[in-house]
Amino acid sequence: MITLSLLHPVNQTPVQVWSFPSTPIVRIGRSSDNQVVLYSAVVSRYHVELRQCGATWEVINSGTNGTYVDGKRVTQMAIADGAVIRLARSGPNIQINLGADQSEFSLPQTVVQPKASDEMPPTSCEASD
Repeated sequence: MITLSLLHPVNQTPVQVWSFPSTPIVRIGRSSDNQVVLYSAVVSRYHVELRQCGATWEVINSGTNGTYVDGKRVTQMAIADGAVIRLARSGPNIQINLGADQSEFSLPQTVVQPKASDEMPPTSCEASD
């Protein structure tokens, strides 16, 4: 399971939460066909993809304005539980929780079950340098 929390821009508390119990790929962007849709001028239509690779997850940037982890722009990298990614230099922050139990969150949560059209064939994860 992967749980994503959109963080408040000032106090960094969750304002919206999405849970994906069995989805190996989560796409984030402005376009309505992403699993997480964020309406921000600095967020690309297809900004970032989170991809499960065995027991780990990777963040893969697709956005023009970049994706940042710990203030550094990344193209592709493994992501740890509790990590926060920023979409664009001044965009929204999303905290990533891996294997999180839904009861940990006091906010209303969107639990997303994959549709047949969302399912993708298994992919091999490449090591990034």
